[in-house]
Amino acid sequence: MQIKGNYVVGDAQAVATLYETGGFGRPRDGSLQLRFVEAAYLLSRGKIAILKNGKELDFDEFIQFAALAEDFFELKYIVYKDLKERGYYVQSSATDFRVYPRGGKPGKGSAKSYVFVRSERVPIPLSELLGLINEAQNVRKQFILAVVDEESDITFYDVKRSDAVGSFEGGMSAPYPAEAKKEKPVKAVLFKERVILSDKETADLLYNRAFFGRKMDDERLLLSLPESLYLAENGVLELYEMDGKRLSNEDFSKKASLIDSEFSKKYTIYKELKEKGFVPKTGFKFGTHFRVYRKVESLDKIPHSEFLLNAISTDYEFHLPATSGAIRLANSVHKRMIYAADFGGKREYVEFERIKM
Repeated sequence: MQIKGNYVVGDAQAVATLYETGGFGRPRDGSLQLRFVEAAYLLSRGKIAILKNGKELDFDEFIQFAALAEDFFELKYIVYKDLKERGYYVQSSATDFRVYPRGGKPGKGSAKSYVFVRSERVPIPLSELLGLINEAQNVRKQFILAVVDEESDITFYDVKRSDAVGSFEGGMSAPYPAEAKKEKPVKAVLFKERVILSDKETADLLYNRAFFGRKMDDERLLLSLPESLYLAENGVLELYEMDGKRLSNEDFSKKASLIDSEFSKKYTIYKELKEKGFVPKTGFKFGTHFRVYRKVESLDKIPHSEFLLNAISTDYEFHLPATSGAIRLANSVHKRMIYAADFGGKREYVEFERIKM
């Protein structure tokens, strides 16, 4: 077989022996085109010989040539070889590989998954990841991210757009008890980092019926910054500074952003989750912005949260060692790991799940 451009090309006999029986390469104009990873795999098993300018290349010579011609060739080869040895039919594609379900192969059924290969050292911008997910979803394929680490071990992640507030709803019938909204909003005061609500009746309603805040004592409720703004926007609270100065919602938001530089992006997601019936609470103990409950019926028996969520900016880059740690922690406590970004009013939710191939 000869190297021609970005392919290793064989004749019609190669179509019969490699494509029709093993699903390798793609037939074109009576010949067979193999991508470099496919050719390297077949060469390593003595199934083909590869010529370059009339000279036959051994395996080391060929993979060095391929690595110079194709970015991250060695990583793609590691993943390709792993998938083949697990018994999958694998074809090269725009997203590195198409993988067929067990028992399927090219010409007999469609691929199930797209696999994209990445080094643990190379961050993935959110925009790039969404583009890859879109490409897979447009043809109804599962998108799998294969991350190759320092020691050439592979971790596979099922990555998908998770419309956490659209594909399923939260279970709370209302984001706050109707009785908490009185004829005149109740006064609450912003301290250094907390808002304190001293009206016992409203504090009890918000805490006991909708899991807002945390009780400071029998009469007072400590509220987070997102909770406070949300309740103020809905006319439940009226916010003040400690000196008695009334705070507009806009002024409060500005002050909250000085206290917490991530407040704005966190609040956008918090608000949407609340309005869809979820109960978002801080995810600090899990190293995330929020832990999110579908429904809290009673504080005597608080259920496990459904998922962990980080609010991210539209120019966010996934640094894979940190992302891996977050996913592993979420999976270890039986939760989903979701990242959410606000694209000018349109929210994108991306979910990662570690899987075994």
